Amino acid sequence: MVDKNNNNNPETLENDSRETFGSKFGFVLACVGSAVGMGNIWLFPYRVGEFGGAAFLIPYFIFVVVIGFTGVIGEMSFGRAMRTGPLGSFKKAFKRRNKDYGATVGMIPVIGSLGIAIGYSVVVGWILRFLIGSFTGSMLGAENSGAYFGQIAGTFGSTTWHLLGLLILLVILSLGVADGIEKVNKVLMPAFFGLFLILAIRIAFLPGAMEGYKFMFVPRWEALLSPKTWVFALGQAFFSLSLAGSGTVVYGSYLKKNEDVVDAAKYIVIFDVMAAMLAALVILPAVFAYNLDPAAGPPLMFITLPEVFKQMPLGNLFAIVFFVAVFFAATTSLMNLMETPIEAIQEKFKISRLKSVSLVIGLTALVGVFIENGDVVSIWMDVISIYVIPLGALLAGVVFFWIAGEGFAREAVQMGREKKLGAWFEPMTKYVFVGLTILVYIMGIIYGGIG
Repeated sequence: MVDKNNNNNPETLENDSRETFGSKFGFVLACVGSAVGMGNIWLFPYRVGEFGGAAFLIPYFIFVVVIGFTGVIGEMSFGRAMRTGPLGSFKKAFKRRNKDYGATVGMIPVIGSLGIAIGYSVVVGWILRFLIGSFTGSMLGAENSGAYFGQIAGTFGSTTWHLLGLLILLVILSLGVADGIEKVNKVLMPAFFGLFLILAIRIAFLPGAMEGYKFMFVPRWEALLSPKTWVFALGQAFFSLSLAGSGTVVYGSYLKKNEDVVDAAKYIVIFDVMAAMLAALVILPAVFAYNLDPAAGPPLMFITLPEVFKQMPLGNLFAIVFFVAVFFAATTSLMNLMETPIEAIQEKFKISRLKSVSLVIGLTALVGVFIENGDVVSIWMDVISIYVIPLGALLAGVVFFWIAGEGFAREAVQMGREKKLGAWFEPMTKYVFVGLTILVYIMGIIYGGIG
């Protein structure tokens, strides 16, 4: 039973002194920024083509909607109700059951977020190096794109750029939620969409681009009969929306209580799908136009696409546009990943934001430099993304929808919303979403990652 001494109203748990986003628009863009990342750019296009073209989009859209209106609103509401990140939110939820180990359980999503941030920071270093190479011409001037990338992704091959990327993050995150995270996302996210739209229009006029559109949009309906199509569509939707029991919980803790999280989730889903589709409309037609491999995975961005730009008229200009946009997407994602451990340290030890940011950036740099090798980074991120990230999301779902107490989740989501939640809420969140999260975790282990 829930502790009778605890008020079930989430508003009583609010810390009014906590910094908040200045507007719902800024909050939505921050969440979109966290979701729009490398998975949208190098994985989604390939998944669409691999698992049935337009047929894959049917289960993908279904799962995006289901997860968006259960898991996304759950993590946002959980953080807002508890007015803290996963460490504090889990602790408060378990306290409602008179249990004292909530903070220990809450460490799992914090560790997952920090682990992915460490690997991701190395990738951001690669992106920065390619961006500079686009400006100087060294990237397109390289005789062999594979060798060029191999040198950068080799041991200590991009240390300077790796640390420069972290220095940029240090400045942004030190400015705080409204002046740092929100303002930067308000600039970088619209810029990302605008730049990728320019690229999509240009790519559409390349001879042979139509084959890429066919690969993506011609439905192979028999794929819907394969369980793998549905499993990988679920994994893509799950990870695309950045569910990990960490960043979205933290961002939700900075959300004002009068905002409608269901409405916010709607826009997050729409913009995230738009980003994934836009990336696919740039990458697949470009790859097919020059008879290159669309199934290259991560090397697609660092080896295959540079070959495309080498052959395109004004390729150097479009390479700059592409890597600027990718750097924007990577930066906003990394901000979200780092904010989880930053918030946890700041709240746990009651230190200043600058000290907390400096500690996380320092630790990320220290560990990141020693895994600064393409193969090592790949293994590192696979382990975290398969075993830790989905477990964090599962725990957040179970804690918020089950452990926090009967009616708590409904009241937390209802806060700030005029229209009353329907009877769908409990079965869709407690059973469907939690069940799908268990499936993602199990299937990820079986298939070695499905997102």
